[in-house]
Amino acid sequence: MLELIMNESLGRVLVIVPAWNEEANVGNTVREIRSRAPQYDIVVVDDGSTDKTARVARDAGATVIPLPINLGVGGAMRAGFTYAQRHDYDAAIQVDADGQHDPAEIVRVLDGLSSADISIGARFADKGDYEVKGPRKWAMLFLAGVMTNVAHTRLTDVTSGFRAGNRRAIDQYVRYYPAEYLGDTLDSLVAAVHAGLTVTQIPVAMRPRAHGTPSQHPIGATIYLLRSVFALGLALMRPRKATGGSAA
Repeated sequence: MLELIMNESLGRVLVIVPAWNEEANVGNTVREIRSRAPQYDIVVVDDGSTDKTARVARDAGATVIPLPINLGVGGAMRAGFTYAQRHDYDAAIQVDADGQHDPAEIVRVLDGLSSADISIGARFADKGDYEVKGPRKWAMLFLAGVMTNVAHTRLTDVTSGFRAGNRRAIDQYVRYYPAEYLGDTLDSLVAAVHAGLTVTQIPVAMRPRAHGTPSQHPIGATIYLLRSVFALGLALMRPRKATGGSAA
């Protein structure tokens, strides 16, 4: 009951679900969000899918934003944040279509906005049994260490897409939310912190992908390590810009 009261103080909340060829997962994800968090609106951003993602999402009860081509998660989320801004939402939270983000944790992640502009659902913060190994683990540890220093708060999972933002964050993301590799997580976070936004993390438990197979092979993990370090380096090199905006 206390969590419900805290979340009601946020005002209107939009759940943004980026989806690309997720017809096997998106319907269940939308229905579960509606079951776990019926007080929030849901928009599925169909990122140029070639399957029935849009139809399945709409049939499940979500509003659908169809993109004509595949822009990647960054492009899809920027469209979602633009929708949130234009429709005057007070907060927005990303929930992936593949079922890995547990809708039961939405309320907890949103509660982080009581103390910060951005709340990250962290997979490596003493909850759940999500585990990565090898180069991918090394990359995540390195990225978390660097971002902890940048944000001046302890962060353990800066590549998590399960994150929420208040009005200040929504406005910042509409201004700058890159579509490049890891830009939606790392670059957008660096830019937000440089713009004066605050960040916190909430421990969450992640679930296996409902359908489909994520790439976890050694070669892919090594490439992830190299590309993530390169992406963070570019983000940190970008000069700070005054973005203005007022606190929500």
